[in-house]
Amino acid sequence: MNAAAAAVDPAQAQPLLGIGQVRHTRLRPVRHAFAYPTWFVMLPMRSLRARAGRPVPGLAINRPGLVSFQHRDHGLGGDDALAWLDALLRDAGITDADGEAWLHTYPRVWGFAFKPVSFWYAHAADGTLKAVVAEVNNTFGERHAYLLHGPRLAYGRECVADKVFHVSPFCSVQGRYRFRFHRTDADSPHGACTVARVDHDNDEGPLLQTSVSGRLSALTLRAVLGLCLRMPLLTLGVVARIHVQALRLWLKRTPLHRKPEPPAAWVSR
Repeated sequence: MNAAAAAVDPAQAQPLLGIGQVRHTRLRPVRHAFAYPTWFVMLPMRSLRARAGRPVPGLAINRPGLVSFQHRDHGLGGDDALAWLDALLRDAGITDADGEAWLHTYPRVWGFAFKPVSFWYAHAADGTLKAVVAEVNNTFGERHAYLLHGPRLAYGRECVADKVFHVSPFCSVQGRYRFRFHRTDADSPHGACTVARVDHDNDEGPLLQTSVSGRLSALTLRAVLGLCLRMPLLTLGVVARIHVQALRLWLKRTPLHRKPEPPAAWVSR
């Protein structure tokens, strides 16, 4: 994503839908791979704040709806998720991420949400990417955030973080994540797209390769209703597929790991 694409007036950026695919490949001790169609929202959180009180057709915000976004589903569970993000960035000494903050996440569908991972992309006023927060939820009701920042952070460039949070009983809490993010705008040869890739390496080498990608388009009531007809149980389906894939791994006799206590610090920097 170029700076011109990200440097928008905070009252002008529009909510987007991403329609694409989730991919997951396990390399050891048995190979296990799957891919599912999916959809998600990309929300310009500063623009939404600037337009507070104006409804977003197709998306209920902080209220019930067929498809909704609830601030309490993010951060520490308060009623202003953007305020949480800004506080997190200030605590880390990041003071220039005052441009658009895009949130890539699953919405609530029929009031239900489970968000394995959400990505916050915090930009400077000129569109430069200043920080990414990968907000991870596990099926035990726990949440952890990985804060990525520094001079090496950029779209298309790999960033690394130690794994400290339990996600799957088929993976121990050790090793590292390798993150890579891509975003293109409508003027690119492939159109407006986003890709978030998260690979997990342990002491023996690469273990998991995962990604979520999608083509981006305007979030409209018509588009949301069409997606709800095609994938009406989006978020319930996420939970169901997690358990189906866990059963398949268990049947392949993949070793299990005991769940540890969550990390004392809820954000890894």
